[in-house]
Amino acid sequence: MPKGQGKVIAQNKKAHHDYFIEETYEAGIVLKGTEIKSIRNGRVNLKDAHARIDKNGEVQLVNMHIAEYTQGNRFNHDPTRTRKLLLHRKEIDKLIGLIQQQGYTLVPLKLYIKNGFAKVLLGLGKGKKKYDKREDLKKKQMKRDIDRALKEQYR
Repeated sequence: MPKGQGKVIAQNKKAHHDYFIEETYEAGIVLKGTEIKSIRNGRVNLKDAHARIDKNGEVQLVNMHIAEYTQGNRFNHDPTRTRKLLLHRKEIDKLIGLIQQQGYTLVPLKLYIKNGFAKVLLGLGKGKKKYDKREDLKKKQMKRDIDRALKEQYR
């Protein structure tokens, strides 16, 4: 996790279920006028979102849903438009090399406000197979059972 992470607005809980997250990167987002107001109101969904690197070497965030601002008028934004992410050139070059490997993708993990700016935490993820997901669910259930037993033991 980056140091000094601000107020978390949205999380992609499904990302850790579907991917092994190996590295994380903090990126800024290029937003239009009413988008930041909707983000501050918490009207964001990262569930189906992913990032890609286009042919110009820019990182784009695709399918992130930011609801239209309720007090917005004709200047409101398109909720699922593609948004540019701001990363350093060295980070983008490194990501290009890593994503070209089979099975790696960029997944948004969190959206938060830091020092007044909207930031997204990107995770470099490798897709899990079905049996990996089942194994994670078994571990989670065992941990829950152990915690429940310990809680009752200390009552």
